[in-house]
Amino acid sequence: MRRPLAAVLMLAACTPAGEKARPAADTTAAPAAAPTAAATKQTIVTVLYKWPADTAKFEKYYPTHLKIVGDGQQEIGFTKAELTKFTSSLDGKKPEFYRQAELYFPNADAAKKGMGTGAFKKVGDDFKNFVAPDGLIGLIASETGDASDTPCPALVTVIYNSPKDASAFESYYPTHLKIVGDGQQEIGVVRADLTKFDSNLDGTTPPAKYRQAELCFPSMDALKKGTATPAFKAVGDDFANFVTNGLTGMIGTQQ
Repeated sequence: MRRPLAAVLMLAACTPAGEKARPAADTTAAPAAAPTAAATKQTIVTVLYKWPADTAKFEKYYPTHLKIVGDGQQEIGFTKAELTKFTSSLDGKKPEFYRQAELYFPNADAAKKGMGTGAFKKVGDDFKNFVAPDGLIGLIASETGDASDTPCPALVTVIYNSPKDASAFESYYPTHLKIVGDGQQEIGVVRADLTKFDSNLDGTTPPAKYRQAELCFPSMDALKKGTATPAFKAVGDDFANFVTNGLTGMIGTQQ
């Protein structure tokens, strides 16, 4: 299975290292345009695993679960899967979540069709074999930045809780993304993924979480260096200007 994902927010999602950073490009508020195949944004089924009571037991069974997912890929219709294991929070403490799994679909219709298949139901039914009843959060997200297949060995992931005023959040968010984009070269980010959660996996709203931003680095050493820069500090300092209901910041590796 494939992978890629990341910390504070975004920039031009696939600017190669060393290239001049372009302004952040979240397209959530872009003017309406005639839909085209090229403009279609991916839909991502996201599973956030809470910390299991027995991590060894979880890890022993997890490959079996992934095989069930992989065996059903053609029927379900997802194009790639990204798997992340969180190693710490941004401040070095135990991360809020243990793992994340993301299944990418070409669009919302493909995701809806895939989630209605027998193969997808089999994946869901398997959770009981290694996850406690309340041991995960399932979400459906829309891609709001640029797609990229640049490898993502190490990443910073920021998950925003639902803001008290979503309109105010969205109004300020492009300013925050520009701060990230302006600091991209100094921070050393090689890829950024931006998503907005549309609903919980069962279709109910509001979703458990609001937005996610992932910043990718070529290695964990590069991540440690980048998160120690003044540019990264400027990104973190800016949260106070628009985050009103908290966020979760984590460091992870893709597997």
